[in-house]
Amino acid sequence: MIQLVEKNDVTPICPHCNTQLTAIAFHELRAFLGRRYIYFCPNCQKVLGISHRKGFWMG
Repeated sequence: MIQLVEKNDVTPICPHCNTQLTAIAFHELRAFLGRRYIYFCPNCQKVLGISHRKGFWMG
Protein backbone atom coordinates (compact mmCIF):
# COMPACT_ATOMS: atom_id res chain seq x y z
CA MET A 1 0.00 0.00 0.00
CA ILE A 2 1.18 3.53 -0.79
CA GLN A 3 1.17 5.94 2.13
CA LEU A 4 -0.47 9.35 1.73
CA VAL A 5 1.66 12.18 3.21
CA GLU A 6 0.52 15.81 3.53
CA LYS A 7 3.24 18.29 2.49
CA ASN A 8 2.50 21.94 3.25
CA ASP A 9 6.09 23.15 2.91
CA VAL A 10 6.32 22.71 -0.89
CA THR A 11 4.47 24.35 -3.78
CA PRO A 12 3.50 22.17 -6.77
CA ILE A 13 4.87 23.05 -10.21
CA CYS A 14 2.86 22.96 -13.43
CA PRO A 15 4.21 20.14 -15.62
CA HIS A 16 3.58 22.23 -18.76
CA CYS A 17 4.91 25.73 -18.05
CA ASN A 18 7.04 24.99 -14.93
CA THR A 19 5.53 27.82 -12.85
CA GLN A 20 4.64 27.33 -9.19
CA LEU A 21 0.95 26.62 -8.68
CA THR A 22 -0.39 28.78 -5.88
CA ALA A 23 -3.92 28.18 -7.23
CA ILE A 24 -5.59 25.71 -9.57
CA ALA A 25 -8.40 26.82 -11.89
CA PHE A 26 -11.36 24.61 -12.74
CA HIS A 27 -14.31 24.51 -15.12
CA GLU A 28 -17.52 22.59 -14.41
CA LEU A 29 -18.97 20.35 -17.11
CA ARG A 30 -22.63 19.49 -16.62
CA ALA A 31 -24.34 16.52 -18.20
CA PHE A 32 -27.79 14.95 -17.95
CA LEU A 33 -26.86 12.55 -15.13
CA GLY A 34 -23.98 14.29 -13.39
CA ARG A 35 -21.07 16.65 -13.59
CA ARG A 36 -17.31 16.61 -14.05
CA TYR A 37 -14.60 19.16 -13.41
CA ILE A 38 -11.60 20.03 -15.56
CA TYR A 39 -8.63 21.31 -13.53
CA PHE A 40 -6.08 23.49 -15.33
CA CYS A 41 -3.12 25.75 -14.76
CA PRO A 42 -4.23 29.40 -14.38
CA ASN A 43 -1.02 30.55 -16.12
CA CYS A 44 -0.79 28.46 -19.31
CA GLN A 45 -4.38 27.08 -19.14
CA LYS A 46 -3.28 23.52 -19.97
CA VAL A 47 -5.28 20.69 -18.41
CA LEU A 48 -3.92 19.09 -15.23
CA GLY A 49 -6.72 16.56 -14.75
CA ILE A 50 -10.40 15.70 -14.97
CA SER A 51 -12.57 14.55 -12.08
CA HIS A 52 -14.50 11.31 -12.05
CA ARG A 53 -18.13 11.33 -13.01
CA LYS A 54 -20.65 11.82 -10.23
CA GLY A 55 -24.25 10.94 -10.82
CA PHE A 56 -27.19 13.01 -9.65
CA TRP A 57 -27.62 10.78 -6.57
CA MET A 58 -24.00 11.40 -5.46
CA GLY A 59 -24.11 15.19 -5.40
